Amino acid sequence: MITIIQRVLEAKVTVNQQDIAVIQHGIMALVAVEKEDSEREVLRLLERILNYRIFADNDDKMNLSLRDINGGLLLVPQFTLAANTNKGNRPSFASAASPEKGQLLFSYLQEHAKEIYPSVQFGKFGANMQVSLINDGPVTFTLRS
Repeated sequence: MITIIQRVLEAKVTVNQQDIAVIQHGIMALVAVEKEDSEREVLRLLERILNYRIFADNDDKMNLSLRDINGGLLLVPQFTLAANTNKGNRPSFASAASPEKGQLLFSYLQEHAKEIYPSVQFGKFGANMQVSLINDGPVTFTLRS
């Protein structure tokens, strides 16, 4: 699995002109499922997102996690992260999971995230989403599991 996490002041997902997910200070994560991924990778990635220390402590050092600050978490499915862009001018999605597998594992991520973290919102798998955010820093990282 691949995710791009961004420390945000706010973020939201809109589908058909309706806001379906909104968070304040926290992390927005774009999530892609690859062919070889399983529930194990989902759990590992979620733990990394929740515990990754990207928020400032009292000394202005990135020492605090999302859990430490009780921030919002917005998980957005984005299969294009799995693209191979090494050749030519067109991305290849050969390493991305099938839509069925991607939806299954993103649903598993949703279920597990709701169980262990109270301030979580989600984008909609397969939808044409408009994602807006105010990146704080900017602070952006790529995580893989």
